[in-house]
Amino acid sequence: MPAGIRSDAMMEALRLVAPGTALREGLDRILQARMGALIVVGDGPEVLSVCSGGFLLDAEFTPQRLSELAKMDGAIILASDASRVARANVHLVPDPSIPTTETGTRHRTAERVGRQLDVPVITVSEDMSLVALHRRGEKHTLESIARVLARADQALQILGRYKARLDSVSASLSALEIEDLVTVRDVATVLQRAEMVRRLAEEVDGYVIQLGVDGRLVMLQLEELVSGVEDERRLVAKDYGRGDDHVLRELGALGDEALLDLSTVAGVLHLAHRDALDAALQPRGYRLLHKIPKLPEPVADHVVARFGNLQKIMRAGIGDLTEVEGVGDARARAIKEGLSRVAETSILDRYV
Repeated sequence: MPAGIRSDAMMEALRLVAPGTALREGLDRILQARMGALIVVGDGPEVLSVCSGGFLLDAEFTPQRLSELAKMDGAIILASDASRVARANVHLVPDPSIPTTETGTRHRTAERVGRQLDVPVITVSEDMSLVALHRRGEKHTLESIARVLARADQALQILGRYKARLDSVSASLSALEIEDLVTVRDVATVLQRAEMVRRLAEEVDGYVIQLGVDGRLVMLQLEELVSGVEDERRLVAKDYGRGDDHVLRELGALGDEALLDLSTVAGVLHLAHRDALDAALQPRGYRLLHKIPKLPEPVADHVVARFGNLQKIMRAGIGDLTEVEGVGDARARAIKEGLSRVAETSILDRYV
């Protein structure tokens, strides 16, 4: 997993404590009262196996109830969806051989339980007035809404610049495809930029999760910026790679430094001449066919399967196109006219 991207498990845990949730309100109450707490979100058999003592509650969760129970020294065990308080004043006994970098009994116990069991473990520090979340060896310290908003705003500005650059290289690729002048470098550049946008968008999505009910405007800006990016990545991979799913998995697995190397990015396409960035390539045609309104993707797939590459599709006549499964006379004309419009627009964008 590339650096800086949290696991899905941690993202799921962050949703539980996002602003606007009852659990977050309970944690805020504990902080305001200057108390500490150790909370496990999950009451399955694996959690009960490390519990000792305490008492069974099985009561509905409320923020007030959580803050009252935090007055006791032991851990609080919640249901997996944090809707009920299962147990309170529990002594947790995780495997002592599990390594921990924390100091203090409560925090060391939390890290060990978070490593040993696949459940979110929350600590509220009485001395530091901080809330930390442990899961699968990851740790995240909750930050103030103002600080998260500032980070999200900065990331959105950078994302806007990344998206503008992606739009530019994508438009250039379209013109080159029309002129049959595409090189490995051109394709690798679009894939690189699209992946950079995706990764930064994933970071912003993490901020949206942390903001909870306060993240609506950030989410709307994010959705507007990333609209069409996933299709762009997939269709470029489908046009030039050996299976778009395989290409995108390998692209997503590249480290941040490797992503900056165009030769490495080209390598995920598994081309025989990937190291020759100026080597010529021919698109199959999926990407430009996708730009034709109301042309279903399965029909576009049939067109590509029939003709093999974009140049042959563009040279095909109405009669040739009507022989393709799912393409009648009206759709054949729409394909011809649509590709003509795409060609005209792409060339104008490139040279005007």
